[in-house]
This record gives sequence, structure tokens and C-alpha cells, in this order.
Amino acid sequence: MRYLLAFFLGPALLLGKSPAVGRTQSIRQTRQPFIVVLGVAQDAGIPHPGCNKACCARRWDNPSQRKRVSSIGLIDPTSGERWLFDATLDLTTQMHDLESLSTDETSPPRTVSGIFLTHAHIGHYSGLMYLGREGLSSNNVPVFAMPRMKNFLETNGPWSQLVSLKNIRIHPLAADSTVRLNAQLRVTPIRVPHRDEFSETVGFRVQSNKKSLLYIPDIDKWERWDRNIEELIGSVDVALLDGTFFADGEISGRSMSEIPHPFIEESLKRFAALPPSERRKIVFIHLNHTNPALERKSKARREIERRGMRVAEEGERFGL
Repeated sequence: MRYLLAFFLGPALLLGKSPAVGRTQSIRQTRQPFIVVLGVAQDAGIPHPGCNKACCARRWDNPSQRKRVSSIGLIDPTSGERWLFDATLDLTTQMHDLESLSTDETSPPRTVSGIFLTHAHIGHYSGLMYLGREGLSSNNVPVFAMPRMKNFLETNGPWSQLVSLKNIRIHPLAADSTVRLNAQLRVTPIRVPHRDEFSETVGFRVQSNKKSLLYIPDIDKWERWDRNIEELIGSVDVALLDGTFFADGEISGRSMSEIPHPFIEESLKRFAALPPSERRKIVFIHLNHTNPALERKSKARREIERRGMRVAEEGERFGL
């Protein structure tokens, strides 16, 4: 409830802060658009439901060790506009953090200008429920969605109620068709192969008039794609890429072929031939709770950094 109150009355009502807030509270010192990382975890977050193993045990009793589900925000300090990429189960705090970013010391929180959805897996759209009558009861929040994603929301409850009550207004996207947000910002959806049970899956290229960023939190395998990931990395300034699992065998008692992702080990090997300037662009996001690269002092994290790449941190920014 305190976060819903903050939507209306501002951040002063909050009794505490999520990890990102302290690092991203003011943007008054820059007029350059930027991306802020609002979460880095796989769909179910960290700690993970039902997990009491070492990877999650210490996080249950220590909120500062928890990781929110992968999402990024786009901020334009000039216009005050801001957009959210993916509506996660952590949408309440992520939206609050994004709206609380102020362009100067006195400006009030700004409403999110729109939400872009990558696909219909639980961690990427189900946060829309907080916009409904039981939650924020929002008014025509723009939601940008691909055709199957749009149809899924319009024809399945409870999401269809968000549409009928005009809590959200769906704006259709088309693959490789650029959406111009304002005079200096553009977003382009890019189809990727994934487990498309209910919708297609996309990543996004986010561009200003100066720089660009690639966001692909989910993909099956790089080699299953009809596009060359190295060429895409070469065309942007930052690439936030699927880092769900570090290696095969990470989940015991389950075939990982059922949940294909490019293992970070595979990505490190594939991208090893890139020059250092290209490898520095690569930042892994969407990490599962079992992924050892979550730990800053782990062997896995050291190996990623030794190869010239790194892992995303909640609250960090990338200028556009």
C-alpha cells in the first residue's frame, strides 16, 4: 500500500527505499537521455520460490540481497518523459523508482509515459495486474505490444479487463518498425527465437540521436537466430544480453533443453573473437537464481570480467 500511495503523493511517504532508488534519485545534472537498470533477475526473481539452497538462503532474511526481475527504464531529462521495458512482478517498486527520478530538486514524480513488452512469459507482462482496479486503477497507460502479445492481452482475463476498463491502451508494434517517442528517442522491436507459447518474443533497440542500446533479456540460442548477434553488437553502444544461466547442468533434476538460453559460457566463447572495444559493450542481464555470476567474488564473475564483459547491476545507467 505504501508504494501505491507513493504513486499519488510522491516518494516522501516511503518508509524505505529499494536498492535502485538511492543511486538514481536525481537526474538534474544531465540533459542526456539514459537507460537505468531496474532489475537483473530471471522471471521469478531472487530469492526464487521454493529455493532454500545456498544461492537463495541468505537472501530470504536480508532484503538488501534480493534481486528484482529484469527490467530497464528509459529517461528523457529534457521532456521529463520515461518509459518502462517489461512489466515484471516487481512493477510496483520499479515504476515508483522510475517515476521518482526528478529533473530538478523541486519537480514532482512523473507518470510513466508507456510500457514496452518483450513477450508473454510471466516475468515480462504479469506486472500489468497492478494497473487494474484492485491496484493503481490507471488511466490508459500506453502499452506497446507485438501482434500476438496484443491479442493475448485482449482475449484473456484478467488482462482483457485492463483493456475494457481502459486501464491500459495497447499500441501495436511490428518487427523492425521503429516507434518515434519524441524528437530524440526511438525504439525498434527485433524478433528473436524463444519459447513462443502465447506470443512472439522481441528484444529492443533503443536509440537517441547520438547513441543506442540493445536489450535482449530472452532468446533460445544465438545460433538459432537468423540474425548475426555480433553485427548487432557492432551497431550499438551497449548490449544488454540474455545471461540466464552460466552453464549447462546448473539446474539439477531437470533437462535444461526445456528452457533453452545461451549459456554465458557459450556467449563468452562465441564473443571471444570480438575486439576488446566490442566485448566491453556486452552486459549480461536476466540471471537465474542458480547463476553463480550473481556473486561478485565468484569464479564465474571473474571469468566474465577477464573476458572483457560484465554483469548488469541494479541502478546503473547507460547514457544515450
